[in-house]
Amino acid sequence: MAEATTEPVRLPPGPKIPKALVGIAFLTARHRAVRAIGKRYDGTFTVNLPIFGEAVVISDRDLIKDLFTTSGDLLGRATNLGTVLGPGSTFSLDGDEHRARRKLLVPPFHGKRMAGYEAIVEDEVLREIAGWPEGQEFETLQPMMRITLNAILRTVFGAQGGALDELRELLPPMVPLASRMAVLPTFLRRDLGPWSPWGRVQRSRRRYDEIIASLIAEARTDPAFAERNDVLALMLQARYDDGSPISDGHVADELLTLLAAGHETTATTLAWAIERLRRHPRLLSRLTEEVDAGGSELLQATIWEVQRTRPVVEATSRVARERIRLGEWVIPKGHAIIASITMSHLSERNFADATAFNPDRFLGATPDTHTWIPYGGGIRRCIGAAFANMEMNVTLRTLLREFEFGTTYSPGERRHSRGIATAPARGGRAVVYRRKDKSVMQTPSDAQRVSA
Repeated sequence: MAEATTEPVRLPPGPKIPKALVGIAFLTARHRAVRAIGKRYDGTFTVNLPIFGEAVVISDRDLIKDLFTTSGDLLGRATNLGTVLGPGSTFSLDGDEHRARRKLLVPPFHGKRMAGYEAIVEDEVLREIAGWPEGQEFETLQPMMRITLNAILRTVFGAQGGALDELRELLPPMVPLASRMAVLPTFLRRDLGPWSPWGRVQRSRRRYDEIIASLIAEARTDPAFAERNDVLALMLQARYDDGSPISDGHVADELLTLLAAGHETTATTLAWAIERLRRHPRLLSRLTEEVDAGGSELLQATIWEVQRTRPVVEATSRVARERIRLGEWVIPKGHAIIASITMSHLSERNFADATAFNPDRFLGATPDTHTWIPYGGGIRRCIGAAFANMEMNVTLRTLLREFEFGTTYSPGERRHSRGIATAPARGGRAVVYRRKDKSVMQTPSDAQRVSA
């Protein structure tokens, strides 16, 4: 792990490019820019970025391991998400406050609770796909967004009603807009009236806070409050070691974190999964056979491989709270350290034939948590990782059980930035046919393996 030091600062080399040009490259072609610079500097470099300033970008397994295993006393948050999600979000907390909050958030997403949430997810999938057209191409990203949003709303609040219906309308436009604003410099996040982007985010946030306040009040007056196991009730019942509760304002911030981060990233990964499977007919056939037989090993491996080759979030970051040694480098206080998920996942040192989409690489092997890092790692690893994994398994299993997917030899969809998330540019388009015999799937013709 990294350690505090008084040694002279020693940073890895990097491109001598003006910050403005680097910023344009990272905003318009982030994936290509990171890969190009990473290739030139062997996966570790220093670059001057908007928002972050001078930052060290890493992809080496040992450096990432050191980063993820270092105490939160030495490494803190380095993200703008807190300004969007609020001061009570885990994205805004550091040190002891962050550790205490994570401790309270673990129980609602403990593995034992996942089985109880599966029926909700499957119900939402079946509800959404009832209207899917047969034999004509359509994008899956927005349907996946509805599935994941509805599932997490029901899981978080434990019920349905007018307030949740309003959240279903409020959040889909708010989340991607706020996501795009989060990667912009602070001076651009100004409320300039009802038609300005940040003004729209702020007005949506105020309405969101009003809805959450009413749901909190409603939960507290519920005669069955003590028996409820939805996330809202568990958060309201949670107590820190000193016996104090999470404040209502911080509950609202944490719920927005779960709703925003939880539904968009999972939905985008599901759209990427459809995009990948349509271009790999043999894999699609094997998956359907496995689902029909009640198995899940290949399906899980496929989800992991989609996340490896098409990570929705392309980096995770920290900021040095003291001068630290990280491997051979000495990084000054206040410097950002960015673990590149893109470079780590496409490194030949980490994954053989790294640019190929090949779920078989994960059969019988759990991904290494310091090379396969779509959820980040260490004390800031995504708190909802288990829920997201369950949600993707249930959704894909249900889709494979209900549909045959039309395959294609067309090039893969390019990556499109939605701010924080990277989505398929054409929305993860699909062609489906309802299965007449759900126990037998016609085997499509084989195809050559397509590069990721």
